[in-house]
Amino acid sequence: MSKILVIEDEAAIRRVLVKILSEENDSYKVEEAVDGLEGIEKIKNDDYDLVLCDIKMPKMDGVEVLEATKKIKPEIPMVMISGHGDLDTAVNTMRMGAFDYISKPPDLNRLLNTVRNALEKKELVVANKILKKKVSKKYDMIGESQAISNIKDIIDKVAPTEARVLITGSNGTGKELVAHWLHEKSARSKGVLIEVNCAAIPSELIESELFGHVKGAFTSANKDRAGKFEAANGGTIFLDEIGDMSLSAQAKVLRALQESRIQRVGSDKDIKVDVRVIAATNKNLKKEIEAGRFREDLYHRLAVILIEVPSLNDRREDIPLLVNHFSEKIASENGSTKKKFSDKAIKQLQEYDWTGNIRELRNVIERLIILGGQEVSEQDVKLFASK
Repeated sequence: MSKILVIEDEAAIRRVLVKILSEENDSYKVEEAVDGLEGIEKIKNDDYDLVLCDIKMPKMDGVEVLEATKKIKPEIPMVMISGHGDLDTAVNTMRMGAFDYISKPPDLNRLLNTVRNALEKKELVVANKILKKKVSKKYDMIGESQAISNIKDIIDKVAPTEARVLITGSNGTGKELVAHWLHEKSARSKGVLIEVNCAAIPSELIESELFGHVKGAFTSANKDRAGKFEAANGGTIFLDEIGDMSLSAQAKVLRALQESRIQRVGSDKDIKVDVRVIAATNKNLKKEIEAGRFREDLYHRLAVILIEVPSLNDRREDIPLLVNHFSEKIASENGSTKKKFSDKAIKQLQEYDWTGNIRELRNVIERLIILGGQEVSEQDVKLFASK
């Protein structure tokens, strides 16, 4: 049922609006407020899917109600009700975030169409929020250890800035989770996050993948193609395993960072890009620089902020939380009941040498859920978790 609030000081107009909406659809629950102050109190204390608000009212006018509502519950669409002399103000309220306006006396078809459209928008906003929460849950950073708490604190400080971040750590530690959280907590979160695994792309194709190419640039270039930097324009690009990038591609990435411009392979035309770069590597880049395999100037451009993700062996106190998280996730994926792990089983897992880190732990948990008993025991761990 959609809940609608009508804020209107003229009783006759208010009754007409309530009658029209109530009779139009049984699923509309319509409430009234006689002025702006009462309207704001209702909005604070209840959840509405739509607010219809008069512009000219005593005590608190419609513009003030709109401003207050956008601060306390910005997701509620507001339709302004304007008298003949309020038309300019009504148009201005749309610039302030109102969904639409209707004139007095209200035209029946326009009123109902506006209400339907506004409610559809609210449903879409709610659906998008739910989807975003689901996406965010996929990249949860599980753990309460000091090392993970420190990383979360750094993310909170760094994410809202435009600073470049270099994430280091062994394979399987969750460097991509840090990159996703940096993006989701940034001002660019409405834009895209483009991920590029530099180690998975052949060296002869990496430049085309990153910067695109023009038709005829090389044998298989049958048409113009945009690269990942262009695709990430306005958002974030995550260069994973950047330590595996060729020196030639490194030079072009350096130019992109210095000038915010790129060139497609085979073209001399500059393309301006607005991209935040986050990079990650499992290599010691300082040693790579000494060996001549990584550019020192690029390193300093990337490593404005350094975040080192600890190995699982360095945060064993998080293993009980991770076991619970993966057990729930695997049960959900398989449509089965979550399996319990005994205290001794978890203690046994905490004593292992996790060379594969979180990724390895996840695989072992799945193996134990499939092969272990009704409750995963210490003996199950000894039997099935061995490497």
